[in-house]
Amino acid sequence: MWQATEGQNEIMIIPAIALLVLVNVWTIGTFWIDKNRAIAGARRVRESDLLWLAVIGGSPGALLARQWFRHKARKEPFSTRLLLIAVAQLGAIIGLTVFALLP
Repeated sequence: MWQATEGQNEIMIIPAIALLVLVNVWTIGTFWIDKNRAIAGARRVRESDLLWLAVIGGSPGALLARQWFRHKARKEPFSTRLLLIAVAQLGAIIGLTVFALLP
């Protein structure tokens, strides 16, 4: 079975972190656009699009944007769905970390 060396793992981590930063900046920007459209009475960003951004790794950005812009903070079932996505991702990270540390 193929085993990544330590150097290969480091090479893979850098693009993954960069991608997560990009997705979270994109998510925050999309929440900002939606908030401004809501204020202007213009066509809004679909909630499903906001949730998909969270699913692909933008849940930290979505949670931050909700606080910063005071946007969709009490909207149900959006809030519950966003929190479920964040909890599932956190559980996956913990599970993968534990699995990686096993001998």
